[in-house]
Amino acid sequence: MIVTLPKEYYKIRINKSEQAFRILLETLKTQDEIDQDKEHFIVIGLKRNNCIRFVDIVSVGILTGTIVHPREVFRRSILHACNSIVVAHNHPSGNLQPSTADDAITRNIKEAGKIIDIQLTDHIIFSNEGHYSYADEGKLF
Repeated sequence: MIVTLPKEYYKIRINKSEQAFRILLETLKTQDEIDQDKEHFIVIGLKRNNCIRFVDIVSVGILTGTIVHPREVFRRSILHACNSIVVAHNHPSGNLQPSTADDAITRNIKEAGKIIDIQLTDHIIFSNEGHYSYADEGKLF
């Protein structure tokens, strides 16, 4: 589901995880109060200059997880000719530490992106209290 954000957001260059984190919080606010308590998997498609091309909620799950597949992650990125993407998901519990499953999907998305030449620039786990960035932690495999 494409998220419509104010026009000025599409001029922001995503060069740091904090910038993406702010966009992700705004994206989550577009959901109703009950859905905000569910896990969301979000893709931010970026142009060559790192400005936002789109924000897509790829999957909405339950309180403790959501299902995601690289095919769905890259669907809009291919159609919109993106240079790179940032993927993210929220942890409604507030725990920002990545799980083994988070590491596995990050590796799968990164490998799929190599094949189609769309770079994964970050995977961010976030909550209202803060965020964890694979790129900032040097764990983007």
